[in-house]
Amino acid sequence: MASFLSPYRLGKARDVYNLYTALNSFSWQFLVGNVLTLFALRLNASSTYIGLITALVYISYFFLPLGKLLSRHFKIVKVFSSAWIARSLGMLPVIAAPLLIYSGERNLALVLVLIGASVFHIARGIGMIANNPVLSFLATGPDRGSYMTLSQIINNAVSMFAGFIIAILLGRAPPPFLYALIFGIGIVTGIMSGLVLRKVPEPANEESGKKVKLFHVAKEALSNPSLRLFVVILLLVALISGVSRAFVVVYSREVYLQSEGMVSLYAVFGGLGVLMIGMMVKFLVDRIGAKPIFIMSVIIGLVSLVPVLFMPIALSDTTIVLYLSALFFIMNFGFLGSEGIAQTYFMGLVPSGQMVDMSILYFFCFAIAGTAGSFLAGVFLDAIMGAGFSPLIAFRLLFLILTILTVLVLFLQKKLVPLGAMPFMGALGVLFSPRDLKAISLMDKLSKASDSHKEEALLEALHDTPSRLSIKALLNRAKSPRLATRLEALRAIDALEMLDESAERALMDDIIHNPYTTAYNSARILGNHGVFSAAPLLRELASSKDYMLAGEAMIALAKLNDHAFRPQIEKIIAKTRNPRLKIMGVEALGIYGSPNSLSVLLDILRGAHPPPYLRDEVVLAMASILDIQNYFYPLLVRLLADETQVITLATDEAESAYEFFVSVHGRKRIKKDSELALLSRQAKILQSAVSEFMNDSKGARLSRWILEIPEELVHTIAQMVLSETVLDDELLGHRRLRLLIVHWVAHELRLWVNKLKN
Repeated sequence: MASFLSPYRLGKARDVYNLYTALNSFSWQFLVGNVLTLFALRLNASSTYIGLITALVYISYFFLPLGKLLSRHFKIVKVFSSAWIARSLGMLPVIAAPLLIYSGERNLALVLVLIGASVFHIARGIGMIANNPVLSFLATGPDRGSYMTLSQIINNAVSMFAGFIIAILLGRAPPPFLYALIFGIGIVTGIMSGLVLRKVPEPANEESGKKVKLFHVAKEALSNPSLRLFVVILLLVALISGVSRAFVVVYSREVYLQSEGMVSLYAVFGGLGVLMIGMMVKFLVDRIGAKPIFIMSVIIGLVSLVPVLFMPIALSDTTIVLYLSALFFIMNFGFLGSEGIAQTYFMGLVPSGQMVDMSILYFFCFAIAGTAGSFLAGVFLDAIMGAGFSPLIAFRLLFLILTILTVLVLFLQKKLVPLGAMPFMGALGVLFSPRDLKAISLMDKLSKASDSHKEEALLEALHDTPSRLSIKALLNRAKSPRLATRLEALRAIDALEMLDESAERALMDDIIHNPYTTAYNSARILGNHGVFSAAPLLRELASSKDYMLAGEAMIALAKLNDHAFRPQIEKIIAKTRNPRLKIMGVEALGIYGSPNSLSVLLDILRGAHPPPYLRDEVVLAMASILDIQNYFYPLLVRLLADETQVITLATDEAESAYEFFVSVHGRKRIKKDSELALLSRQAKILQSAVSEFMNDSKGARLSRWILEIPEELVHTIAQMVLSETVLDDELLGHRRLRLLIVHWVAHELRLWVNKLKN
């Protein structure tokens, strides 16, 4: 048997299975869907009989062990296919049942329906042993949850289409022979689905034919707390879902007296609900996980039960149609969605090697809950109505019990193992986040993109739509063979608000193994996101031969506030002759913001003809240390546009600062020898001190001015360094530096003014 399929063969196998799913869904609706219940009601069947017919759906699961036995002697796909053909042929007696209405043999017709449905479901139970192994085998790969949900979407879409056809055929008062035609079409398409199944590849064997008794399987499952809890929840969900969806058909007929055609039309809305939940699950399951969707589905199912408890019987025809359409839609959306996502959760919970045996237990849970629930619900309704209560009261009592059980399910679901899923509130936040939903849509397109340029465009869009949900997809693209794609993926990762552990590990791995390509980008991201665990590695790489990586490592360490490594960065700056590495080191010192680095930065300007951009970075780094970069940067841009304006710009700074002093303290009476008197004296001499400094390159007065600044306004080291700098003839030739010092002095005057404002 095949244990692995190449992508091409897997795609072909999925196409075959999708065709089977479509034919099977069509056949199901035409044979044992709501049409069988409607036909039984046409024959005046009791609620107990309806419950028995519904219970057969679940009784079929008791025949899974027989299928397990056959699979030891025959290929599992052959067992699957043969059982599917046999179940369709088993419905042949039902074709005769509608014709017996003409002769008045309604009881015999009911017997034929029961016989046909019993054979159908027994054969189905035998074949179902192969369903989960085959589906699990075809759902391999990262799109496992998505493909399983796609299968459910195909099933639901075809079911809805078939239900719509049935609704048209039945109309308001269908003749009995139409039922025979419907059953005949169902048998033919059912046989076709069985034949198509034979083309599906055989899944891998499980543990070489090892015999496992159901008792031991159940014992093993119930010994596992996670599986035990899931089994309890599954029992309750199967019971609630089976009873509610089966008897809502009877509810529509008995309480609101709807025709067969109208009930079939409501079933179409039910199919639409299942299709919608399937599409939602496919869109979200691989991103937020199965558990939160499981809980959401049950909550929606609970919402569908509540109106039945309060809706009156006296409604207009239009209101009845709208109410029942919405009821079928929401109920199927919630409870069939719960069943579908429960299977996805189950497959994530159970090891693949135990899938067949655990699948028997899974379906036995459905069998026990569905059989007991459906049969007892029918008996309950007949008993309540037999006691003289109206159908409305009987159904309200039944749905009240289901509501209580649903609340119990929600309480138990909180304790389920997440299996890597998001917390419920986080998942709910995703549903109401346009950004996250857009990111999921982009990731879905990215997974299908085969053109590298399209990949880059989608990655750029993900950069503009940062979402924590995209981290896995971005990390996959960060391993692309194309450099441009890897760079775009890393850029998108950098835009995320937070990184998880897998992303941090991947980035640290990248800076080790990919120098000269993407390593420097990863180093930058680690610094931007404050990944402190990367600090030891970044320290090592700060002296890398890859100067871009070394530079980004220094900047990252500065962002991580690794002050112990700052002296080493100062040594690297002093030693290297690489202008780019010097610039990046200077930037790192600016980020540290330590006044101790001012002397190192000034030494760079003392060097022989430093490149212009390096000079710019030095003064900007000094501005960062002095905490004035946001104010100084636009001033520097104006200077670089016309460097002859340096004196004018400096004079404007001094004049503006003095006018600020006058606007705040100019009209106050100033006491001699007070702090305000010192401020007033300094404010008045600032313009002349700046003028001497800028026009005549004489910095003595400005140096004394700097030393007069109160110590609480300025760091001592910065004060000493700058007071000496204005006296250094070697540094006075740098216009950028002179403008920076004047701007800083003016800024300090404003701070001084504000300090004494009150």
